[in-house]
Amino acid sequence: MSDTTIPDPVTTRSPIAPNDAAITACRDLLRDSIARIETESARIFADWEPQIARAEFRTGAENLAFYLAARQYDLTGLQSSLSVLGLSSLGRAESHLRQSLAAVAATLDGLSGLPASWPDPSELEAGLAQITRDQQLFFGDFPGAQNTRIMVTMPPQGATDAGFVEELVAAGASCFRINCAHDGPEAWAAMIANIRAAAGKAERYCPVLMDIAGPKCRIESIDQPGARLFRGDRFRLMTRPGRKHKRMPTITISFPDIVTKLHAGLQVWIDDGKIGARVVEIIDGGAVLEVTVASDKGKKLRLEKGINFPAIDLEIEHLTPADLAVLPFVATHADLVGCSFVQRPEDIRGLTAALGEHRGDQPPQPLLLKIETALAVRNLPRLIVQAGSHQPVAVMIARGDLAMEVGAERLSEAQEEILWLCEAAHVPVVWATQVLETLLKTGAPSRAEVTDAAMGQRAECIMLNKGPYIGETIRFLAGILRRMDRHQFKKTARLSALTSWRGPQPL
Repeated sequence: MSDTTIPDPVTTRSPIAPNDAAITACRDLLRDSIARIETESARIFADWEPQIARAEFRTGAENLAFYLAARQYDLTGLQSSLSVLGLSSLGRAESHLRQSLAAVAATLDGLSGLPASWPDPSELEAGLAQITRDQQLFFGDFPGAQNTRIMVTMPPQGATDAGFVEELVAAGASCFRINCAHDGPEAWAAMIANIRAAAGKAERYCPVLMDIAGPKCRIESIDQPGARLFRGDRFRLMTRPGRKHKRMPTITISFPDIVTKLHAGLQVWIDDGKIGARVVEIIDGGAVLEVTVASDKGKKLRLEKGINFPAIDLEIEHLTPADLAVLPFVATHADLVGCSFVQRPEDIRGLTAALGEHRGDQPPQPLLLKIETALAVRNLPRLIVQAGSHQPVAVMIARGDLAMEVGAERLSEAQEEILWLCEAAHVPVVWATQVLETLLKTGAPSRAEVTDAAMGQRAECIMLNKGPYIGETIRFLAGILRRMDRHQFKKTARLSALTSWRGPQPL
């Protein structure tokens, strides 16, 4: 077999006789796998097809259905068999899995002396081409070779200092996020005007994302403000404020109905995981929790800090009264709409309907789905299909709340799976939450967060939060991305020339 030549990608018949048992066995295994995947894929897509109103999304939805069907099976044995034969192991085929399987099957047919027909190369490129188009729509342009874009959360200074916004654009920001949980319409309008002016001056396209806060559960009252908790301490979580307890601080939350769903042993996280606690007793009107995670110096309970209940599916209304109040402004000013704490397809339907009331004859705005709960992860294919069937869609991996929901140990796996799934759906992704946070806050990055930022290069965009060193952080991140873009695209290593060992190396 050493003199075998892989035929050109056209229908042909290989001169090689089917005398290699390994090739025949691998070909049969692959054909059986494709048949099973096609059957399951057709079933999945049949459920989605009636709602797909956008022709541009159909190919992505079909590929997503095929990918989901394939990933129901353990394909590692098939991968090993293909690798032994020097063929693709399919480990980088998210955006074109059906076509990749067909190409490998055709090669095996050709090597076995059977008629072989390879897919058109353009079919393998279509998915990434769609992701690239939507990347520019959602995250703006960037001059030069940098592929991954940089999203910046706009601080209050962006409303009053046009020069500051120009500096952010010059540093490498390509899109801007306005958090609707802060400031108000007057400040937002000023921010948007400054963003448009700065982008125009730089001859750039820098879209504005307005992020609707959604129903985040927060601490609403504390009967002992500033109470510091240590491991082993106990506190009460109640449905409503009541009489002060002698020994334990008491808190209430913004969604008191959740308290009625608690049970002994349930894990709860407060303030992005800075406090972890376990329910130890159910009492009249609430529960007693014991702190299991806190720093050695303890951690204070503070109003408005988020509280997560990973084991409970929060059946709460997706749009709060505060969200509904900002929708008229968002519907008429935002280029993109951030959908926080989206969990179910009906959440998306409700939001788009509410926005549509203020859009007139304009088309629906592109939606950025923020994946922040375990339920959203489970429902992600349905969420993408619901949104993408009617408007452009992208996904944000909101790793702060997501880590609390799926567990810090599983976060790395979850964020990888989300990247793969979105690539399969031909949907761009934002890598978000605490990227280069130490650099933003103090001016000096940690080694771990530099590595994290480099990992984020596989997404289409990285989001930075607010901080006093935001300009410096944008430039630092842009430098990381330029370097990583030379070596990596998605899961594919680029074999560009290495420079660290260039020239003769003395012994």
